[in-house]
Formats: sequence, structure tokens, C-alpha cells
Amino acid sequence: MSNLFRSLLLTVLLTFFTPLLLLGGVLVTLLGISYVPGISMIGQIGESQILSFLSIFGSGYPFQGMLTIGLTCSTVGGLFDVYNFYLYQDVRGQ
Repeated sequence: MSNLFRSLLLTVLLTFFTPLLLLGGVLVTLLGISYVPGISMIGQIGESQILSFLSIFGSGYPFQGMLTIGLTCSTVGGLFDVYNFYLYQDVRGQ
């Protein structure tokens, strides 16, 4: 049973931080692009679009939107891990 909890904790942590790192990386890249002359408008428009997308999920706050997306992804990842553990136990039991 401890294997289940160890695997579940690792899966939940990884699936929580992966979308946060992805969105944070996109935002940092767009912020960096916004300082380059000639293509600064692309970075500014992209950054505002990402922040407005995140504010939809966060009731007007982009940080809450990132947390909502992270919690949703971690819940789905945890459910898949529990299902995989259950399926493996069922196959091993037969």
C-alpha cells in the first residue's frame, strides 16, 4: 500500500508543477521578446493574451488561474495513477 501513496504523491506533484512551469516559461519568453526591438509588439500581445486566459480560470486573477489549472491537472493525474494501480492489482491477482 505504501507503493500506491508514494507513486500517487510523486504523480500529483509532477502533474501540478508541469503546467505551472510550462505557463511560466511561456510568460517569461514572451516577456523577454517584448524587450527586443522590432518584435516587441508580439511579446506584449502574447503576454496580455496569456494573462487574460489565466484570469478567466482565476476569477480575474492570473495567479489563481495558474493554481486552478495546476490543481485540475494534478487531480486528473492522481486519478489516472489510482486507476493504473487498480488495474495492475487486478491483472496481478488473476
